[in-house]
Amino acid sequence: MSHKIYTTEAIVCGSRANNTSDKSFLLFTRDAGMLWATARSVREERSRQRYALQDFSLIRVSLVRGKGGWRIGSAEGELNYFDDTQSGTRLARAAVAAIVRLLRQFLHGEIVHGTLFEDTKAALKRAKEESANQSDLVEIFSLRLLHTLGYIAVTPELENYITTKEWWTLPTLPKTAGLAIEKAKQASHL
Repeated sequence: MSHKIYTTEAIVCGSRANNTSDKSFLLFTRDAGMLWATARSVREERSRQRYALQDFSLIRVSLVRGKGGWRIGSAEGELNYFDDTQSGTRLARAAVAAIVRLLRQFLHGEIVHGTLFEDTKAALKRAKEESANQSDLVEIFSLRLLHTLGYIAVTPELENYITTKEWWTLPTLPKTAGLAIEKAKQASHL
């Protein structure tokens, strides 16, 4: 019996050890949403996938769906947003961690979010830059994430932040946006 292989881009949002040398990874994928996948023998020193499958990494991964869930066939690391911060500052790394934490908090299940995946890549890319205002970036990303998931409606003062393609260039959010984000977080119960 053959299995279909799905090859997609993914961001490693977390991991946990299984058995002696196996590891499970929480992947936010472009084509399958948020999912847990297992890699066999990845914790061994001889494993080629060991360095590609680190937390906060952007990877190209081949996945196979089996009886017990998703399995990782192969993985190629493109970059690690946490390790590659240009400034190496705590603020840049904290922004990368905050963006991934938001994904872990609000995304559940294998629901495809193509535009959200692109927003996440853009936010992580900008967060690691020295010139970025990380706190504003995380707030605008939160607004866009919660809007995509249906928790925040488009209003005239938030429309520009939600619909603009180069949203990271926009100025600081108005105070009403912060209130809308907090209200959406409470409404989500997550």
